[in-house]
Amino acid sequence: MTSNTQKTTLSNGVDMPLLGLGVYRSSPEDTVQAVSTALATGYRLIDTAAAYRNEEQVGEAMRQSAVDRADVFVITKLWISDYGYDETLRGFDRSMRKLGLNGIDLYLLHQPMPNEWERTVSSWKALARLFDEGRTRAVGVSNFNSELLADLIDRTGFVPHVNQVELHPFFTQEDLRATHQRLRIATQAWSPIGGVMRYVSDHPEAAPSPLSHTTVADLAEKHGKTPAQIILRWHLQHGFSAIPKSVRAARITENIDVFDFVLSVDEMAAIDALGTGVRSGPNPDDIDTKTYPLRIEDRPR
Repeated sequence: MTSNTQKTTLSNGVDMPLLGLGVYRSSPEDTVQAVSTALATGYRLIDTAAAYRNEEQVGEAMRQSAVDRADVFVITKLWISDYGYDETLRGFDRSMRKLGLNGIDLYLLHQPMPNEWERTVSSWKALARLFDEGRTRAVGVSNFNSELLADLIDRTGFVPHVNQVELHPFFTQEDLRATHQRLRIATQAWSPIGGVMRYVSDHPEAAPSPLSHTTVADLAEKHGKTPAQIILRWHLQHGFSAIPKSVRAARITENIDVFDFVLSVDEMAAIDALGTGVRSGPNPDDIDTKTYPLRIEDRPR
């Protein structure tokens, strides 16, 4: 097993592993074991969120692990119910209590909320304060498009270090990636292999997910790898950070075993060509506190 040593350097000089474990939809019961397995098999990035309701279990697994805290890059996210300047500071403190940590490596705004944009901007100002105070090593956003990034930066003068977005071979986000490159924002992909998403396409030959597309399947057979490993390798060679989710030990181990082969330029281009331009997750423009009324509890469940 090759260890996960490949990193990207954020615009503020902080190194972030390119491959990590996501715990979206991981139950509290499964999260401790999943994170423990990931750390034992070489993962050094764990991605959670207040809205996932498993921050406590991520922290518990880290405390149980023999891996030093300083060697693990921890990400969590502020949910929209806590947007607003003072509310954001309280939301951060709540996540720290649940994680059992004094600080984290990357703190993100979970959604842009264009329908409640002033609250979003206020929250971003609070994240800038948390970064300036050294309580988080980096700050960023999730699900922001180029236009919203431009307005956020124009309003605050502060550029996110990371934007975590839907990104996989069927939804390649070329224009947004160009914005990221111009602004030196790292691209991080949630659901990078498309495993938890609902794919919709009008094309009669479209595969239900990238994992079953013939291009990916043929490359997997050629390289002696699984389709998921091919897609994760595609992410890494593009320089994207990818955070695949699994609670199965065998799958967690499989997903990190992608550092011992390389896709050729032509193979990368073949996967690039699979983009449909069709979003399979929810449209971030539709997410606000009215459509998603979830509120985060102050105390662990």
